[in-house]
Amino acid sequence: MADKNSKIVITGAAGLVGQNLIVELKSQGFTQLVAIDKHAYNMGILRDLHPDVVAIEADVAVPGDWESAFAGAACVVQLHAQITSKYPEEFVRNNIDATRVVLDAFKRHGVPYMVHISSSVVVSVANDDYTNTKKAQEKLVVDSGIRHTVLRPTLMFGWFDPKHFGWLSRFMAKTPVFPIPGDGRYMRQPLYERDFCRCIADCIVRERNGEVYDVVGDTRIDYVDIIHTIKKVKGLKTIILHIPYGLFGFLLRVYALFSGKPPFTESQLKALSAGDDFKGVDTEAEFGVKQTPFAIAIKESYCDPRYSAIVLKR
Repeated sequence: MADKNSKIVITGAAGLVGQNLIVELKSQGFTQLVAIDKHAYNMGILRDLHPDVVAIEADVAVPGDWESAFAGAACVVQLHAQITSKYPEEFVRNNIDATRVVLDAFKRHGVPYMVHISSSVVVSVANDDYTNTKKAQEKLVVDSGIRHTVLRPTLMFGWFDPKHFGWLSRFMAKTPVFPIPGDGRYMRQPLYERDFCRCIADCIVRERNGEVYDVVGDTRIDYVDIIHTIKKVKGLKTIILHIPYGLFGFLLRVYALFSGKPPFTESQLKALSAGDDFKGVDTEAEFGVKQTPFAIAIKESYCDPRYSAIVLKR
């Protein structure tokens, strides 16, 4: 079992999961955290929130001095990932090429254990650049011969979120009318970040070997009901307007023409309506994590005075 005073290195640490994970690990008494990420703005947020954490601004797709941080580490939590982009090569670079570099550094410095954060999309019916490169990334880890645990979370929400529910929450607060594609009856299984980070912490401590876990939100809820929950929790008066699915997709394509980083893309719309129904492990039985009720998790995410106003950049 890992000592909470041992060095834990986190790649992609300034992203959504990483920021939440550092809050959680510190609350559990982990004392020697090293955060690596290339995003300057988000790393600035991390440094401001956690001056006691070693923060290294570096691109892990490129070999460099950052690799020396792996020396003496008890565990690497691999979080780096390209989630959205209009350019296929960015998915290959940041999901596949970067992972090869990280695994090489991991082996060279003799790190004994890795927790790799994959995604539920690897068992999804979706077929897009994110899905395909996340499948390839997970395979690199599984085939590497290193001691590892793989976690495959579903769609996540929580503090710091610049996309997904976070973006929806902020947009809803600013607009009098909120559009919904079709009838909005697209079943989701959203996973609260804090619950997921507690699962990661358990894997760091217990050092499983070779297991792959599908970590799914306990709540099965339609997209339209998610929107109504956010509206209710935040006390908003926004009108919910249903728009034909095809028109909604067309509007997303038009928006993408004028935005380098659209918050919601047509491929994500297709994934939303793909009809996935994920089967996950019992997080309480497996990790000792009883999941937070959905409405409470939404309130904590978007009404908390400490972190809800802090938004990462994509």
